[in-house]
Amino acid sequence: MDIIVRQESEQDYKTTEDVVKKAFENAEHSDNKEHELVARLRKSEMFIPELSLVAEHNGEILGHIMLTKLSINNNTNKYASLALAPVSVLPEWQNKGIGSRLITESIKTAKKLGYKSIVVLGHENYYPKFGFRPASRWGIKPTFDVKDEAFMALELEDYSLFGVSGNVEYSREFFE
Repeated sequence: MDIIVRQESEQDYKTTEDVVKKAFENAEHSDNKEHELVARLRKSEMFIPELSLVAEHNGEILGHIMLTKLSINNNTNKYASLALAPVSVLPEWQNKGIGSRLITESIKTAKKLGYKSIVVLGHENYYPKFGFRPASRWGIKPTFDVKDEAFMALELEDYSLFGVSGNVEYSREFFE
């Protein structure tokens, strides 16, 4: 299957939001508003256009991923990081490796752009295959109640989270 992963363009926004909406329609842990989150994040200062990617097959957008800025804060320091949310694939195209391609490409792009880490709230049996580990390993915590193994982080450089600890501060767009 010939899948092209590329940066999302403004002309893709409506289609991408439809893909995100359809991807989460029957998801177990969803408020079915992920497409609205994507739209809000695009308008925020946390948005990084190079880290909003789509997966295409024969000119049709089948999936989307977005990484946005976040910070990890403790009493003395504030560390820059990225939030992976959401990754979406049309239901009829799920379980075909498209989500994995999007995650892999977003990680490569984030490294090229000089980012040091990514945080994700997600399936503890899925994200570890990309190198994600429980964020608590580094003393990184969410500001909401969630299972430890579902709140994960990934170092984009060896030891880039060494000495980093604190609470993850997502942008307000995640809570609107």
